Parts: sequence; structure tokens; C-alpha cells
Amino acid sequence: MTQLKSAVVIDMLQGAPWLLAHRSMLMPNQPRKVSLYGNDYVIWQDSNGNVSCLPNICPHMGAMLSAGWCTTKPNGSSVVNCPFHALEFDSTGCTVLPGSNKSTKSLIKPLELIIQGDFIWSYGGREPKIPIPTIMNDIASEYDFVGFTGDRSIKTDLLTLLLNMHDYNHQNGTHRQLFEIEEVQVKQFLDNGHHSHAYITQQRKKSTLREIFKNPGLLAMPQVLEAHLENFFPCLGVMHGESPLLSLKECHFYIPESPNYSRVYVLIFMKAYNPIAHLIKRNLLRLVEVVIDQDVDILGKLYVKIPQQIKLNNEVGIDWVRRNFKSFPKVVEPNLSR
Repeated sequence: MTQLKSAVVIDMLQGAPWLLAHRSMLMPNQPRKVSLYGNDYVIWQDSNGNVSCLPNICPHMGAMLSAGWCTTKPNGSSVVNCPFHALEFDSTGCTVLPGSNKSTKSLIKPLELIIQGDFIWSYGGREPKIPIPTIMNDIASEYDFVGFTGDRSIKTDLLTLLLNMHDYNHQNGTHRQLFEIEEVQVKQFLDNGHHSHAYITQQRKKSTLREIFKNPGLLAMPQVLEAHLENFFPCLGVMHGESPLLSLKECHFYIPESPNYSRVYVLIFMKAYNPIAHLIKRNLLRLVEVVIDQDVDILGKLYVKIPQQIKLNNEVGIDWVRRNFKSFPKVVEPNLSR
């Protein structure tokens, strides 16, 4: 079983929606760099909550606009300033040249965004081939937003990232010291094409009082983790967690920055059943950040283009990723449910 070459990511997954950011990730009037399909963009949010996104290169001498600053206008809108010569670019890519009071035509084409509440989606300027998942709007309407965490750009192609994120066996390897998982079982996998559900049981080693004191977030994890993972190929995976303290929605987002770089970050939503849940919010964010850092670490230690000569139990998530990656955007007949 050989892995598809990373260079095909740009071609094969065009038409998928990608969540570039949550509003909480954009400080007002602070430019930020984001990348998609091998292109860099500058994205910012003005004082009115309007979000703009332009190619990150100044058309004058090529400076990175994300390294500049924003200037706020009297009406609350803002422009991004080039760090080289302070040229101002508005949301349409127009500027006013020094010594002129007249705006130029659009010199850099804005990236089309689809903004749904706090969620900032984009198809990267490509024709949409699959719809934006509606689950995030549903979660946001019912759950409290805790925060974002684990925002990392990783030197790996998107396929390798997705394989790792849908590998249910690596909990007792990559994350062994964190969760002390002793056994993993996939109880059920429901294959609905680009949408799937995985129900997983993970037996943990009992935490000591010292470990709990060091990491209070462990209080939210029972001895046996009954995980429900809901996946939306290729952009999103949601971990539905339940405990006596809280109901948790841990939403993982994946973005193809370039053929050899991918981005991952996590949005966490919570419904508290016990006041203690509010006391461990920061610990939850930190816990997930450590998980992402461990994934980043192992992804940097893989020889990704060797043939897979061993197949383990519970690799149904990996099989689901490979099939959908190969056939995208076509939905092939689901055949992995069990």
C-alpha cells in the first residue's frame, strides 16, 4: 500500500471548504498571515467586525502585508499597511498612491470568504464541490465557546496529516504518556461517504492523585474513554465527549497550506453540568495543545513514502481517508461500515 505523492494535494482537493479562522483568532485591526493551496494571504478584522483577506504580497515591491499594520478609518473600517512604504490597501485591494487623492483600481484580488457567524470559511477561489458542514453552526448555537488551541503549521502534506488524525491506534503510542491508554477498540464505524462516525473505547491506566494535581484536566476524563469521533472529509473532525462534569465538542480543523505544509488547530466548545467544569477550561485548552504538539512531533519523524507492509486492527479510519482522498470530490459507494 503506497502513499499518494504530496504534490497532488493541490489538485485533488480543490473544491473543498476550509475554515481559515474563528473570529477569536483575529485580534481587531491586527493583520495575520494565512496560507491555502500554496498561496499566502493577509487576513484582518476591523472594529466593526468586518473581515478582509488579500494576497499577502504588496504589488509595489513584494513586501509581506501581514508584517505591516492596520489603520482604522473614522467609520470603523480599516486598511492594511505595507511595512515597506506604508501603502494602504483596503478590503478590495485598492490603494491611494502618494501625492494622489484618487484610489487605484484593485491591484490584488481579495480572497472570497464565506462568513457564518464566527466561522470564516473559504474555497480558496475554487469552484465549490462539496458543501460547508453545518455542524459548527449547530454546536455554536448550543454550546459555550471555550477557546482555540494548537494552531500549528506542520511540515507535512495534507494526506499524511489526515492519516495521522484518523489513526485510532496511535493513542497508545504517540499519546501514551499523556493519557496512558492501555487498549483501543473501535466498537463501530459508520461510513457515509465524506461523513463518518467512529465509536471508540479506550482503557486508561488509573491516574494518581499527584498526576491529577499536576493536570486537573484529567478530572474530565473517565477511566474508560468512550469517544465518538465525527468526521467531515477533508476539513473537520469533531470529538464528542461526555462526562459527569461537562459535554465537550473538540473540533479539529485541517488546512492544506502548500504541497508540503499543512495547518491544524482546534476549537473547543463546552456545556457545563457542574461548576467545576468552568475551573478547568484553561487546562482543557492546554491538554489539547499538548496533544497537537505530540502529533506535530511524530509527524516530523515519519518516512512517509515507504510501502505499508503491516496492517493493524482499527485502521478503518485510515482506510476511509485513503479512499476519499483518492476519489475526491466523487462520493464512492460507502463500504467501510461495521
